[in-house]
Amino acid sequence: MNIRVGFGFDVHQLKEGLDFWLGGIIVPHTKGGLGHSDADVLIHTICDALLGAANLGDIGKHFPDTDPKYKGVDSKLLLKEVIKLIREKGYELGNVDATICLQTPKIGPYIPKMQKVLADCMSVDTDLVSIKATTTEKLSFVGREEGVSAYATVLIQKF
Repeated sequence: MNIRVGFGFDVHQLKEGLDFWLGGIIVPHTKGGLGHSDADVLIHTICDALLGAANLGDIGKHFPDTDPKYKGVDSKLLLKEVIKLIREKGYELGNVDATICLQTPKIGPYIPKMQKVLADCMSVDTDLVSIKATTTEKLSFVGREEGVSAYATVLIQKF
């Protein structure tokens, strides 16, 4: 069995009046992520972790922000494509462990729905998708509510 681990990190600026896409759902908030796509920081982080584990580069290589076809794209479509790419190399997802860094809003109530949406995108059981959240105790750009960041570690395996 071939086992690989990947790590992902992403940041998006938060701006008033934009939809806040996080984990494939819209979380009610006065601010949303600014980005070329829907700015779903959690999905982008997971994509990078998966691509890294399979030695396939990063999300920018596959879905460049210079390509107009990705303007406003639903990041769930990107995740589905990334899963397809790792499966083409013979890998299956072992698990995802992700952490969202966000001062507000509190996202605990939304985590089960995010897990379901992400698991469905990757065609895996929800038990393989762990999502946690933390604040930065009002420190840094996250604490000042200027942005959101996320980290993800994934395990992929080839049997």
